[in-house]
Amino acid sequence: MGIYDRDYYRRERSGIFSIFEGTGQVCTTLIAVTVIAFVIQVATRSSLNGLFFLPNSGPFTESLDFESGAILHHGQIWRLITYAFLHSTDSIWHIVFNMLIFWMVGREVESIYGPREFLAYYLIAALCGGLAQLLAGWAMPQLGGRMLGASGAVTAVLVLFAMHYPTRIFYFMLVIPMPVIALVVLNVAIDVMGLVGGARGGVAVACHLGGALFGFLYYKLDWRILRFWPSMPDWKKVTRRQPRLKVYRGESREQPVGVHAGGRSSPDSELEAELDTVLEKVSRFGKSSLTEREQQVLLRASEIYRNKRK
Repeated sequence: MGIYDRDYYRRERSGIFSIFEGTGQVCTTLIAVTVIAFVIQVATRSSLNGLFFLPNSGPFTESLDFESGAILHHGQIWRLITYAFLHSTDSIWHIVFNMLIFWMVGREVESIYGPREFLAYYLIAALCGGLAQLLAGWAMPQLGGRMLGASGAVTAVLVLFAMHYPTRIFYFMLVIPMPVIALVVLNVAIDVMGLVGGARGGVAVACHLGGALFGFLYYKLDWRILRFWPSMPDWKKVTRRQPRLKVYRGESREQPVGVHAGGRSSPDSELEAELDTVLEKVSRFGKSSLTEREQQVLLRASEIYRNKRK
C-alpha cells in the first residue's frame, strides 16, 4: 500500500479528540462551553424577595466558582479549574471581552501546538491561575474569597501568542495601536502594581499573573504538557483488521516467487514507517515539536501524494 492510500489521507479521525478536528475547533468549543455556562448562571440566579437578582449567586455558580475556604477546608479542588468557565452576571461585558480576546489569539496558538496540546494548555493555565490566587489569598487574606472568570487562562494564551508574534498590532482599550508584546508587558505591570497595592479594585490580579507566568515559562522552557500524559488508545486502529498481503502472478508461466516478511523494504515503505511516527508526534505535540528531518519527511510525503493526485 502506497503512502497516498494510507488512512491519514482519507481524513479519518478517531478517539476522544475527534470532535476537535479542524483549525480552531478547541478554541471554538471552549468558547461555546463558557457561553452555555454563562446562560445557566443567569438562569439559576437567586433573587431577593422575587424582585432583584443577587450578583453571582445561585446553586450552579456557587458550586463551581473559586472559593478558597471550600478548596482548603472541604477539598473541593475542582473549583481550581471550573471557575474559569464562569463569569460575572452583573454585566455581559466581562464574558464578552474575555471571549473576544481568546477568539482573536486562541485559534492561532491552537494551530501552532495542535488541538490536544492547546486544550491541555488552557486547562493547566486555568489551574495555575487558581493556584496563584489561592497562594496570594493565603499570604494576603484580603485577596481571598471568591473568584470567577477566564482571565487567567486567557492571559496565558495571550502571553504565548505574544511570544510567537511579538510585533502583531493590537489596540489598547480598542483605540491605541501597539505591539502585542507591549500590551502584555503593560497588563502584567498593571497587575503587579495591583497586587502590591492589595488589589482593592476587586480584580483577581494574582490569577492573571499566575496565567502569565505559566505562559512565559511554557514558551521559554519549551514545555509540552502531553509529554507527561499517557497517550489515549485509538480503538478504531486496534479493532481495524489489516488487509491480507496479496501476491499477484504475472502472465508468464514462470514459477511464482515466494514473498517473505524479512525482505528488504522499499523506499516507499520506509517513508511510510517514518511518516507514521512523524504524524503521531504531530497529533500529540503539534507541528512545532518536529525536528528539521521530520519536517522533511512530512514534506516528501506531501509531494508524493500531490504527484499521485495529478
